[in-house]
Amino acid sequence: MVNKTIKFFLENKLVTVLLLILFVGWGIVTAPFNWDIEILPRDPVPVDAIPDIGENQQIVFTEWMGRSPQDIEDQITYPLTTSLLGIPGVKSIRSTSMFGFSSIYIIFEEDVEYYWSRSRVLEKLNSLSSDLLPEGVSPTLGPDATALGQIFWYTLEGLDKEGNPVGGWDPHELRTIQDYYVRYALTASEGVAEVASVGGYVKEYQVDLDPAAMKAHDVGITQVMEAVKESNIDVGANTIELNLVEYFVRGLGYVKSLEDIEEAVVKVNDNIPIRIKDIAKVNIGPAPRGHSGILDKGGVEAVGGVVVARYGDNPLKVIQNVKEKIKEISPGLPSKTLDDGTISKVTVVPFYDRTELIYETLGTLNEAIMLQILITIIVIIVMVMHLRASLMISGLLPLAVLMVFIMMKYFNVDANIVALSGIAIAIGTLVDLGIILSENILRHNEEAPSDQPMLTTVYNASTEVASAIITAVSTTIISFLPVFTLQAAEGKLFGPLAFTKTFALIAALIITLFMIPAFAHWLFSIKPKNETRKIYYNLLVILLGIFALWWTTWGGVVLILLGINGALYNLFKDPETKNKTFYHQLKLYRNEALLNVFVNKHDTITVAIIMGSVAWLLAGEWLPLGVQNSLLLNFLFIIVIIALVLGLFKIFIKYYPKLLALFLENKKLFLAVPFFIIVFGLNIWLGFDKVFGFVPKTFDLIGVNVRTTSLWSSLTHSFPEWAKSLCPL
Repeated sequence: MVNKTIKFFLENKLVTVLLLILFVGWGIVTAPFNWDIEILPRDPVPVDAIPDIGENQQIVFTEWMGRSPQDIEDQITYPLTTSLLGIPGVKSIRSTSMFGFSSIYIIFEEDVEYYWSRSRVLEKLNSLSSDLLPEGVSPTLGPDATALGQIFWYTLEGLDKEGNPVGGWDPHELRTIQDYYVRYALTASEGVAEVASVGGYVKEYQVDLDPAAMKAHDVGITQVMEAVKESNIDVGANTIELNLVEYFVRGLGYVKSLEDIEEAVVKVNDNIPIRIKDIAKVNIGPAPRGHSGILDKGGVEAVGGVVVARYGDNPLKVIQNVKEKIKEISPGLPSKTLDDGTISKVTVVPFYDRTELIYETLGTLNEAIMLQILITIIVIIVMVMHLRASLMISGLLPLAVLMVFIMMKYFNVDANIVALSGIAIAIGTLVDLGIILSENILRHNEEAPSDQPMLTTVYNASTEVASAIITAVSTTIISFLPVFTLQAAEGKLFGPLAFTKTFALIAALIITLFMIPAFAHWLFSIKPKNETRKIYYNLLVILLGIFALWWTTWGGVVLILLGINGALYNLFKDPETKNKTFYHQLKLYRNEALLNVFVNKHDTITVAIIMGSVAWLLAGEWLPLGVQNSLLLNFLFIIVIIALVLGLFKIFIKYYPKLLALFLENKKLFLAVPFFIIVFGLNIWLGFDKVFGFVPKTFDLIGVNVRTTSLWSSLTHSFPEWAKSLCPL
């Protein structure tokens, strides 16, 4: 089946190209990085800085103001906890009782669907008996968010036109604006589960009773409470008919001012009404802070709010939606003129914004992946020493990364520092697949008969190593199975890494087996027959490079160098051709060494140009010596590092046959080295006494006690059992 699929893509290159375009476009659409490509829509992978390792929990919140923690525990927390234990899928329940409120955390099994668990909790709360909780106490279910849901904090501040803080607003004024304008607007943003207000004072009507007046008029507190309650109500009466028209009769009694409360009648003594104002003073004042707490910013009390993202939503997208909504409502926020004539306008000022952390994380990983790809491309070019094969192998890396983004999107794997690290880890393996296939195609191309079609050569080479490549990838994927079986926080932390690395391997397998052969057939079949046309092609490349200098200096210089190198090669590779006159005019034919450079080292020069250009890009991205040093100095440092490291590899490759022959001639001596390493490792792990415990027993048979010797005692103390050495007790 694999061979038939390889053959299909080889013979139908249009399908391969369309598939390549699809993967590139789709990958860019789903990429988590902020790539602004106007011609394509954006549907990125959900992005966060770190994985959400919180438990699968729901929170039940119950408020009973003015009650002690003990009362809350006895009358609310305990009855609710015992009632909620019967919910299916519950693993454990934790609770907290504080002054005025109770919080109950219901922990569900990891395989329980989040919103299903919410519906079960609501179902249970609605079925509670009416006498379970005190009168007027109603438990509520917390927002559909996780522990990492707090993505955006802000404060409301009075700023002038230049954006400088000028104040002029009382905490209760800012809290009113927050509660009745800003909070409602931000809650309407897509992906927001809740906007909680913090700090300031909530305005309320306050009735300050006068005990002496109450005693004089024989009025109790209960009567005052009832009077205030009944004065703040609308009532509906019957209808009356006048001139064949029915009119609805209503009593309008909602409180709209302090005077409305003051005029409320508490009781009537001897036909004299006793009103609220006779026994108390009515004011507007701050409500007790309760659980809303105080918000401090730079040592000054502030008023603000916290935006909580909904479970499963893209945190980065939610923050962007909130910021757009803030821009929308900002013109409508109130302003006032201060005593000095300064205009102070209420402004939403970010206090904590996770966007910066997310972008920093993504930027770091984006840079790391880009550096890895550039370094890998350099290694491929130098070690393979075949430009066309290097281009195929190098092109595999970015395409595989884009395909990983596609799979992350539709397998619900969020992009975070752990998930994207899986891609970075897999890059070395991705390159191996391309190198194996490309090297085999090159070998078959060299050994194939001259009359054999290139299509057959590529097909034979691809099918020969296909099974080995599949086996290698399958082995790596299977090795990650223990990671996939991790549960709870460990599974949420390391699961994304295992998924992304597996996605990368699958993507590389698809590209290697089904796409690279088709492009290899194209690239290796390019053999221009007209020598003069080759020169024209190179001159066209030089011209394109000159025009490219206007947009990218790097790209223009690379094209110009490649064009010059190709033109010189085609001009001087044969002194007996019709270019001989030009040859003599330049007087280059006398310099055989220079001719050898242009003709015999053409491929090497081409590889050097490409490698140098990639190294220049790497120097600009990496800056290993720091920004305080010039780009040229960083570039030279990278060239030196490449020469040293890859030079050692080249030396090893050159002398590898001799080393292999030496080891094969001395197999016993060579095998003694790994045997010694295994024994040494066992001594460190299990301890010398356990590994060689059979020796004293053998000598005991002949009456010799080896354990008392200094050598045995020294080795036993030098190699104790590993677990006991870590924990002697």
